[in-house]
Amino acid sequence: MKKLFHHDKPIIGLDISQTGIKVMSMDPGKWLVHGYGSVDLDPIKVQDSLEKSDPYLQTNLEQLLHEKVVGTLASNHVVLGIPTARTFSRTFSLPIKQEHALKDAVEIEVEQYIPLPINLLYVDQTIIHRTKEELTVLMSAVPRTIVDRLVEITENLDLQVVMAEPSINAVARVLKATEEGHLPTLIVDIGPATTDIAILDGSIRVTGGLGIGGNTFTLDIAKKLNVTLENAHQLKVLNGLSAGPRQAKITTALNPSLQRIVTETRKVMRYYTERFSSNAKIEQVLIVGGGSNVPGIGDFFTNELVMPARVASPWQQLNFGTLAQPNKQFRPRYITVAGLSSVPTEEIWK
Repeated sequence: MKKLFHHDKPIIGLDISQTGIKVMSMDPGKWLVHGYGSVDLDPIKVQDSLEKSDPYLQTNLEQLLHEKVVGTLASNHVVLGIPTARTFSRTFSLPIKQEHALKDAVEIEVEQYIPLPINLLYVDQTIIHRTKEELTVLMSAVPRTIVDRLVEITENLDLQVVMAEPSINAVARVLKATEEGHLPTLIVDIGPATTDIAILDGSIRVTGGLGIGGNTFTLDIAKKLNVTLENAHQLKVLNGLSAGPRQAKITTALNPSLQRIVTETRKVMRYYTERFSSNAKIEQVLIVGGGSNVPGIGDFFTNELVMPARVASPWQQLNFGTLAQPNKQFRPRYITVAGLSSVPTEEIWK
């Protein structure tokens, strides 16, 4: 029955964030895209829709599904992305002889490190590494109100949610398949309004983030250079940090926000090293997301972190077939939803 389901109905990836909704359906075996689309959102209205049952999110999702999909969505079975900033993820170790008490250990981690009572959370855990002496456990938690609201909105439109996961996990799935993600990797996912930071070492080991994104960069340039937001955006994506007559001014404008991202990145790296192994070595830094479209940003992180950093380009793996591809400047926004729509069968039904 389950096998028939997966042959007949590909999964739809659905990514709902503060700034937009993205959807994609594809054949993960061939990375062949059947359909995709996106719609931009007002963050304030999104917040109202999540907290007050305002119809804004559902109205925009319905419009996206009916009017803005390129190609077709060959199913109504959805893997839902939860904004990483709304989730709590921690990795901890447990002696092998205590495996029978794994549930109790997870509850202790929640009580110690998450600022919400466990009865207000959905909590899941998975064993990501095992030796003769100990287990390494990844625990994820998300407020029930967020998940329940997003599921309600989705199912009101006759879509069936079969799985939900933090967005950064979906990003990691794509990078593992396309960007030598088998190496210990630092991921810097710069979205429009937030930046998610994670370390991928076989699986996501630790996450962090802050409220700075591509829109912040545009505002920084507009204020510093006293130009319109439209002109600031053009300066950001055409000039950026690359050498040129305006490099010094743009770099000065962007530096405070970029340094805050670097500071948070170093915290994540330090936690990873202290919690797991002082010998752990991160092999690469991959920058993704809509805010990664700043020329020279890879070199900036290479210099600041003293390790190879580059903007990831997983699009060679995606096959759009006869569909019109997203414009180059919009492609980074689809990396999360590509990961959601390529979830392996065994992850859904295990």
